[in-house]
Amino acid sequence: MRQYIKLLRKKFKKYKIDGYVIPKNDDYFTEYSKINRLKIISNFSGSAGLAIILKHKNYLFTDGRYTIQSHAESGKNFKIYGFEKLINCNLFKNLTLGIDPKLFTNSQIKNYFLKNNTIKYINENLIDKIKKQKVNANIPFFSLNKNIVGESASSKINKISKYLKKNKSDYIFISAPENVAWILNIRGGDGPNSPVPNSRLIISKTKKILLISNMEKCKKLINNKTIKLNQFLDIKELPNKLFKLKGKKFIIDDKSCSIFYENLINSKYKIVSREDPSYYLKAIKNKAEIDNMINAHILDGVALTKFIYWIKEINKNKITEVEAAKKLERFRKMNKNFLYPSFDTIAGSGKNGAIVHYRAKKENCRIINKKDIFLCDSGGQYKYGTTDVTRTICFTNQNQNIKNIFTKVLKGHIAVSTTNINKDNTGKKIDKRARKFLRESNLDYAHGTGHGVGFFLNVHEGPQSITKINKVKIKEGMILSNEPGYYKENNFGIRIENLVYVTKKSNKLTFKNLTMVPIEKDLINFNLLTTSEKDYLFKYHLEVYKKISNYLKKDERKWLASFI
Repeated sequence: MRQYIKLLRKKFKKYKIDGYVIPKNDDYFTEYSKINRLKIISNFSGSAGLAIILKHKNYLFTDGRYTIQSHAESGKNFKIYGFEKLINCNLFKNLTLGIDPKLFTNSQIKNYFLKNNTIKYINENLIDKIKKQKVNANIPFFSLNKNIVGESASSKINKISKYLKKNKSDYIFISAPENVAWILNIRGGDGPNSPVPNSRLIISKTKKILLISNMEKCKKLINNKTIKLNQFLDIKELPNKLFKLKGKKFIIDDKSCSIFYENLINSKYKIVSREDPSYYLKAIKNKAEIDNMINAHILDGVALTKFIYWIKEINKNKITEVEAAKKLERFRKMNKNFLYPSFDTIAGSGKNGAIVHYRAKKENCRIINKKDIFLCDSGGQYKYGTTDVTRTICFTNQNQNIKNIFTKVLKGHIAVSTTNINKDNTGKKIDKRARKFLRESNLDYAHGTGHGVGFFLNVHEGPQSITKINKVKIKEGMILSNEPGYYKENNFGIRIENLVYVTKKSNKLTFKNLTMVPIEKDLINFNLLTTSEKDYLFKYHLEVYKKISNYLKKDERKWLASFI
């Protein structure tokens, strides 16, 4: 890390800059990428962060999930702050900061640096000049059948066309690959944990499309006539082709259209809007998508239940956190529909459980102590569905304080699950329900209560989420996580996470659980639960048993029945 910082600083004079800014995202703005320049320069391995290297100081910005982790990984060489300190950043002033314009949006730069500093665009990435990362760039894209996704690509393009006409625009530039995937019903292999096809898309108001990627990735799509040859554009040809389009007005996306592409479009066309409607359209899952997600979660529930039974009741060996994560993946791999994890498994025992997005590494992970509680957050990509589930389990009787806190987290979890969405119809309102019982004891957690989830795509997708600030209306068909928690530094971590989808029953919007995995009963203080909460828990475990018991062995089935 230090040698890379030194090499980077040596380039400041050549480019006439006082510092260089390195974000976590790649040029597709995906959360999980095979390219991680931030880790090279800072050693920070979290999924959200930004580093600034100055001539004599280094800064790392991240969020509450990574407070402990960022100090452990980067604290010796970086001053660490929360993302809130980036807004109109005044930790330093009157400096010229170099950036790669393909890795930032104009709104980010305006909000972060322009008030107190100057930005200089450098069209070659300086981290790549120091250390080039090799990735397999030509994994082919593939198409999904309409029966799987529930809606044809032409139907989705038609919706986008109507949006363009309504907003009096000739074209839209779809810059987020997950939105391209949704519109065209295609997937790829460009993410380490998501089937994203790194590509961009131009759609005209007359429903013409141009898929922008490279030919090697798109050959299958062209061969099976998912797209025609004249609907494909190699990324190298984009500038020339873009300038030849007939029309005057473009829509771009403020969240994922980089400064580089915005400037390219803005040089000839008028940008009339900065919102890609695909995010919202994609968030409303149809019946086929929900049905496939239900099936994926049954398969995932079987694997998780087998794992929990094994680690609590069968395994007598001393195993590490890494070995536990590998064992869980082996249980998932027993199903032919499992493809790969939807993110790197978080397996933290004891004090490591307090690191919200902890990643166990072979060289420095803990042996799981039977006296500790164990937090395991994991997920899978299946044909066809995306899962994400957290369970906190114990191996011996725990003290009353831990049981009380676990139970208050559980009460918040149940409060979210039983929300009357007609009344509490935004993530901001629901988030308060999740934290209510912890706050009665002056306890809280530094992350959101829930995030949106994609269908066989990214495990984190908006615009909906359950947080202190999200005001997006919760609608039928949306999928979110429900994951309140509590973390005591250097001690333990607790989180209970299910995925839920929004359904309508008797004209009332409610959440229904997708996740089918038992919740640790040995950590519950039942005296703190109301009758209705106990009833909820009974019905949940009864449903889990009905859905997955047929896939379990006799001893596993008997153990699962004890939760009812």
